[in-house]
Amino acid sequence: MRRLIELSRFAVAVPAVTSIVASFVLMGIGVWEVVMSIVHLIDTSVSIKLTVVAILTAVDTFLLATVLLVIGYGLYELFVDNEVKLPEWLEIRSLDDLKTKLIGVIVAILAVVFLGALVDRSDANSVMLIGAGVGAVVIGLAAFTFATKRK
Repeated sequence: MRRLIELSRFAVAVPAVTSIVASFVLMGIGVWEVVMSIVHLIDTSVSIKLTVVAILTAVDTFLLATVLLVIGYGLYELFVDNEVKLPEWLEIRSLDDLKTKLIGVIVAILAVVFLGALVDRSDANSVMLIGAGVGAVVIGLAAFTFATKRK
């Protein structure tokens, strides 16, 4: 029974690899969005403002791909093989490490979403409300990180 439980940790390899594959798919989509935005800008069929929004959307896609990549690497490193060669800044030794890295990328995604809203909207009230919402989430994530920080 103990051996079965020890081997069950390898079940996490499936979501880890799936997250990494999904990350590559999203990166491809993001590259496609940027290339198409540049093509549309060159043939002047789309305004510069819409092009900026499209590129910011692509950056958002890249950041989401990064989240999936970090999740995939983190799960694999934590449960399957902690000897995998990764850059030092990406090494994950605990679930707290994974949480901290994910919160950092989520804050970056929120910043890009807010920037997209700032460029895309002309109504100051809606931009302010989106900014307040993004700020509240960032403050909540910071409080969560502080409250759960292990000493």
